[in-house]
Amino acid sequence: MSLGEFLLVAVLAVPALGAVAVAATPRDRAARVIGTVAAAVTLLAAALLALGDRTWSGYTPVAPAVRPWHRVDLPWVPGLELRLHLGVDGISWPLVVLTALLTLLCCGYTLWKVPDGGSGRALVALLLVVEVGILGTFLALDLVLFFVFFEVVLLPMYAVIAGWGGADRRRAARKFALYTLLGSVLLLVGVYVVVAAAGTADLVALTGGGGLSRGTQLAAFILLALAFAVKSPLWPLHSWLPDAHTQAPTVGSVILAGVLLKMGTYGLIRVAVGVAPEGARWAAPVLGALAVAAILVGALVCLAQDELKRLIAYSSVGHMGFVLLGVATLTSTGIQAALIGNVAHGVITGLLFFLAGAIKDRAHTGSLADLSGLRETAPRLAGLLGFAAVASLGLPGLAGFWGEAFAVIAAIEVGGAFWTTLGVLAALGGALTAAYFLRLLRRVTHGRPSPAVARSTAGLAGAEVTAWAPLVLLALAVGLAPALVLGVAEAPVDALVEVLP
Repeated sequence: MSLGEFLLVAVLAVPALGAVAVAATPRDRAARVIGTVAAAVTLLAAALLALGDRTWSGYTPVAPAVRPWHRVDLPWVPGLELRLHLGVDGISWPLVVLTALLTLLCCGYTLWKVPDGGSGRALVALLLVVEVGILGTFLALDLVLFFVFFEVVLLPMYAVIAGWGGADRRRAARKFALYTLLGSVLLLVGVYVVVAAAGTADLVALTGGGGLSRGTQLAAFILLALAFAVKSPLWPLHSWLPDAHTQAPTVGSVILAGVLLKMGTYGLIRVAVGVAPEGARWAAPVLGALAVAAILVGALVCLAQDELKRLIAYSSVGHMGFVLLGVATLTSTGIQAALIGNVAHGVITGLLFFLAGAIKDRAHTGSLADLSGLRETAPRLAGLLGFAAVASLGLPGLAGFWGEAFAVIAAIEVGGAFWTTLGVLAALGGALTAAYFLRLLRRVTHGRPSPAVARSTAGLAGAEVTAWAPLVLLALAVGLAPALVLGVAEAPVDALVEVLP
């Protein structure tokens, strides 16, 4: 077994074994320490996947559109010709590292504070199981295996929301589960359509159409795109998201916004567009229009929001709209914009939910009307909130800028009145994004301290600084050096675009 194959297996095996060890450890704090160590080892293995030869080494007369740096291909269910086929390339690797990082930060955060509702041991075990499902989704190169990992996330995430969430957590968890199950049914049918028609579930062979007829590709793309739209979520299938974010505990919101939503957008690029490119080309104008609608609707709703976590949740609808717009252009620039937008959203929104949780823990309210004057009593917390807000609104030099800017550029580069109009409207949505984040800062950080803020704790705990610092640094690093993401993604994105009709 090569180093790359060993690391691929380790990235999934370590958190899975860690979850078992955490569940088997009777002492709560010791279990949380074990879970945090397992998450740290997983992050190390994920980062090391970038080592070694990054060029396609498989022998084939025509190089496929998916060219993993490392891969494992073993029999799984020989009778059904299913294989344990895992691989990593420049499209999936940044998301794998982001998932491992956010899981480590969340597990480490529980060493300092466990939300009310249950034991910290159970929470950490569930976070590790969620990590296995998300990482497996990003690494799977078999369509059936992709579906299995996609489904692994549902029950543990439901348990996190229902067990450690807010007062209305059970309703929010049920809504999350029902919407996700709807997406799962659509995904299962889409997978069946593709595998039955192509006779294989191998994503390497299927990418580019895999010999599928135009009719099959149209049907498959509609099913797959709807399934991934629910998970992302993309407007108008987004209504489960604000409730889930508002009721979830802080670590649940960070994982949910930071990486779980990316399963949908990653699946849209890797599976829906890759496997059914003719369907993607046919549906591109509709996707573009829905993307711009999401950007504008998300921004307008945020301008009317008066609850902190709910506003951040609705902001994700708009940011995912920019990601979808980039994908809808079916150009190298647009898909790269979607990929860096995914990573930037995970980093920045993860930080925003950490900060929102800290503010609610101190003030015991999320109402914007009751949170004024934060900079007077907690200037460092207010400063971090300001940094995260301007990063999310797309300030040049910070991570949020590149995805939104290049999604607009990609739409205009496609040309024609329709796509140019979409690009202009998306840019207007970016201006509205700045408006609602500046409104948020004015309401929360400025003015006289409200009674809730005045009696809150001013200082930052060491655990909070430790959890937030990597996200602050990453927002700066990706903003100043976008090649950290775009450099590794360029070759696989070009290979994917080459097979699009």
